[in-house]
Amino acid sequence: MKNMQIKDKKIAVIGGGPGGLTLARLLQLKGTDVQVYERDIDKDARVQGAPLDMHEASGMAALIKADLLAEFKNNFMPGADKTLILNEQAEVHFSDHEKNLEEDFGNENFRPEIDRGVLRKILLASLAPDTVVWDSHFISMERHNEGWMLYFKNGLSVYADLVIGSDGANSKIRPYLTEIKPFYSGITMLEGNVYDAKKAVPQMYSLINGGKIMAFGNGKNILMGQKGGGDLGFYLSFKANENWSEESDVDFSDRTAVLEWFKREYPNWSSVWYEIFEKAAMPFIPRPIYCAPLDQNWKTLSNLTLIGDAAHVMPPFAGEGANMAMLDALELSECLTSADYGFLQEAILAYEIKMWERAANAAKKSLENGENMHAGNALKTMLAFFNHH
Repeated sequence: MKNMQIKDKKIAVIGGGPGGLTLARLLQLKGTDVQVYERDIDKDARVQGAPLDMHEASGMAALIKADLLAEFKNNFMPGADKTLILNEQAEVHFSDHEKNLEEDFGNENFRPEIDRGVLRKILLASLAPDTVVWDSHFISMERHNEGWMLYFKNGLSVYADLVIGSDGANSKIRPYLTEIKPFYSGITMLEGNVYDAKKAVPQMYSLINGGKIMAFGNGKNILMGQKGGGDLGFYLSFKANENWSEESDVDFSDRTAVLEWFKREYPNWSSVWYEIFEKAAMPFIPRPIYCAPLDQNWKTLSNLTLIGDAAHVMPPFAGEGANMAMLDALELSECLTSADYGFLQEAILAYEIKMWERAANAAKKSLENGENMHAGNALKTMLAFFNHH
């Protein structure tokens, strides 16, 4: 029996990241009228960020439900979850390159990685034509009848019975639901990218060998991973004031200035690391890391809810962000299309109660991992963790 609650209702998803697109796919499989409004200019916009590792009970579960497992298997990056742990001298203290199986689907510890842009392509290809309305930069919305009138920068205005905010950590939808703001975790990451890494940084390229590197020293980290298309992404991760990027007077579009800053702030780190700065694409991007309060909740509405970082931004130190967003999409789609609920508000409440608890547990783990990774004895702690697993 199909839930009559969303029959003939117009659903607007704001944001076309992994969560929003997964939700649209799952709702369309149930015959629902859904549009995704995405501010990127078109489907070819460059997708930033590190590859995503999919977890068995969340990201993978959503992809299987979306009937996209075969597509995923054809497009994931075998071996990209291989890990090296280094000290600041770039000496290897741990490697699972020998033991790491290329493929072990169905094993809860297998976390296959996929490039963000590739995952977006797979999800887009699975949607009905014109599901995504590109170049739709959300400005504001106001209550209208039982739903909302949405206004976009390009002059578009549309009505939706149900709005789902999937618009990331700086969500413009979130304030319509709650005044609770994420707090600063104490950690900032400086993101860099090297294009065509094999040619640009041969030493680092052969060391990383298609996998990822985590380097620890003096309470600071370098986290690096192979990206799709032969690119390399890396993050300098360290404790800093919330406004560090404004206060630091480093010119992030000047690689020499960033390298000089690195030499100052990462003393005792080997010169082996310098080549990634010398060959990085400009600019570097500072990312202060935020986290939603673990005890957050809000009054459930019948015409608005949130998924992904918009609902529960958390640090990236447990690899849970995209996985939680895709699990949100899975659980919300099930609640919205279930015959168990008499009212839309009841279906949304069932989703939100579960989501708050689940996200709080994941965020707690992410915060703890962040503390461990930026402590003086981080190398020792992380080696113990990886050797145990």
